[in-house]
Amino acid sequence: MNTPSLESAPPAPINLRITEIFLSLQGESRSVGWPTVFIRLTGCPLRCGYCDTAYAFTGGRVMPLEDILARVQGYGVHHVCVTGGEPLAQPACLPLLAALCDAGHEVSLETSGALDVSAVDPRAIKVMDLKTPGSGEVARNLWENLAHLSAHDQVKFVICGRADYDWAREVVSRYGLADRVEVLFSAAFGDLAPGTLADWIVADRLPVRFQLQLHKVLWNDARGR
Repeated sequence: MNTPSLESAPPAPINLRITEIFLSLQGESRSVGWPTVFIRLTGCPLRCGYCDTAYAFTGGRVMPLEDILARVQGYGVHHVCVTGGEPLAQPACLPLLAALCDAGHEVSLETSGALDVSAVDPRAIKVMDLKTPGSGEVARNLWENLAHLSAHDQVKFVICGRADYDWAREVVSRYGLADRVEVLFSAAFGDLAPGTLADWIVADRLPVRFQLQLHKVLWNDARGR
């Protein structure tokens, strides 16, 4: 009796657990304002105090990669954002990013920076959220990730107060981030007045981009927007 060789075996299916896929405007990063398809993966090993997507920690539904790509294609837009939760908590996030890039999309990955980004497709734009002390998860920052950033990537700091601002300013200086990537400073929603953060940045002539969460200005915390 002949048994099939391993070479003839079909590839294993690629599945991901998805919380939601939706079309909205990008609310943050360099692509702010662009119509964007968001793919929100389920699961996150962090528990940041200011998290606004705790509903993505559990649940979701398993979808084959091919179905995800078809859903994205059906929206007919160029920009795609893979987010979470923490997308890289699912190993299949890596082939998802590659497949989206292969399909010709401009792809961004919103990641905490707590998980290794070295294997992320270099065509994808990494938007790395370095955790400030106010997040409660500063110890989870994987500083080795900074070596894997490219010029098209971005580093984001969510600022909860003056202590976070001073910490982030020192990190930007220590690692020369402003000379390597675009640096984004956001005020933690409900914790720090955006105008206060803007005043600090201007006073220090800090080489960072201030950003508001556009989606919250437009739709507050509405899910899927």
